[in-house]
Amino acid sequence: MTPSLPQPPLLTIDIETLTTELQALAAISDATTPAVTRIVFSDTDLRARAWLKDRCQAAGLTVREDAVGNTFARWIGHEPDLPPVATGSHVDAIPNAGAYDGTVGVLGGLEAIRALTRAGFRPRRSVELITFTAEEPTRFGIGCLGSRLIAGTLDASAGQRLRDADGATLDECRERAGFQGPLSSVRLARDTYAAFLELHIEQGPLLERAGHDIGVVQAIAAPATLRVVVEGIGGHAGAVLMPDRHDAFLAAAEIALATEAAAKDTGAIDTVATVGVCELFPGAVNSIPSRVRLDIDVRDIDEKRRDFVLARIIDACHANSTRRGVSVNIEPLNADPPAPCASAIIDTLVAACERRGQTYARMISRAYHDSLFMSRIAPMGMIFIPCRGGISHRPDEYASPDAIAKGVGVLAHALAELSVD
Repeated sequence: MTPSLPQPPLLTIDIETLTTELQALAAISDATTPAVTRIVFSDTDLRARAWLKDRCQAAGLTVREDAVGNTFARWIGHEPDLPPVATGSHVDAIPNAGAYDGTVGVLGGLEAIRALTRAGFRPRRSVELITFTAEEPTRFGIGCLGSRLIAGTLDASAGQRLRDADGATLDECRERAGFQGPLSSVRLARDTYAAFLELHIEQGPLLERAGHDIGVVQAIAAPATLRVVVEGIGGHAGAVLMPDRHDAFLAAAEIALATEAAAKDTGAIDTVATVGVCELFPGAVNSIPSRVRLDIDVRDIDEKRRDFVLARIIDACHANSTRRGVSVNIEPLNADPPAPCASAIIDTLVAACERRGQTYARMISRAYHDSLFMSRIAPMGMIFIPCRGGISHRPDEYASPDAIAKGVGVLAHALAELSVD
């Protein structure tokens, strides 16, 4: 017998409990409130994981963990052999972050399951809540570590290849934290899940400005990252005359400006490029820079257009090398393909918004999330809710209880719909 979907009046979100849980999780931090710092595999991270597992078990979910610490809490359906529907996000936090990034998707997912349970709904497919390990790149220099391993876009060699600032390998850190077994076991097959949904704060101002309740994500832009090292000739700032200089920083500055120009010249609002790191050596006011490192991030939902911008930046590097008499080394660090959301899931989310009377906008995610990599193994969709001022990754990050409740309500209805399919 197919379970009947709960009607909106019967599906109530316990926003008081959820708000209390968000505050309790935020308090498990290496930073003083309202700042949140939770670095993966730290004692604080492990305390947060233990607290969260207790909440999931109290809700009647079956909890397991994999070799890198991805946590799976399952609500078992009528037909448990069918591929489940999954939702989730992350709870690790960069230094001096806020209380809502990632956590709304995890605790909101838990509350969506509890709300459906209270409404008397029982899914046909099981529903799984996933807490991903290390969505933030803070410790190992790579974001979405757990979901990359699940999707197989990062292989088991990462266990020895990735190191933290103290030189400890990923394998050493995860094993000290109690996560054993080969990293190869983390990878999941393409048919493991029937669908994956992620609820997240927008991390931008568009929903708030437009007054919409929900953002229905159409696609996730993915970054390509270049590391550019410019080697010039150093010297005394007073003694080397201007015609004789091979200043690494001035060459790097022209590359940075060329990066901006390449992104703007596409004419597409979805093309963005950022020089996020600029390190000068030796870094003295009276010394001509001899070496500069730039880290460049280029994003677009159109992979060909993004790669065209990358090619323009590389051309600018070569041109500056010749013109200024410097050497330029270009190292591609990653180039993840963008991810379209599944059209059937977009339709499900739109229907859920209309059913619950929530206004919505179709939009692009310009930040990338674990959903980007989950799209490699399952049809994927994302729900955005507004956050105050579009602020994220800061202690003043904030999403109102009303906004969170609306997002969780839409998530719950979508999970119900997808779990009876």
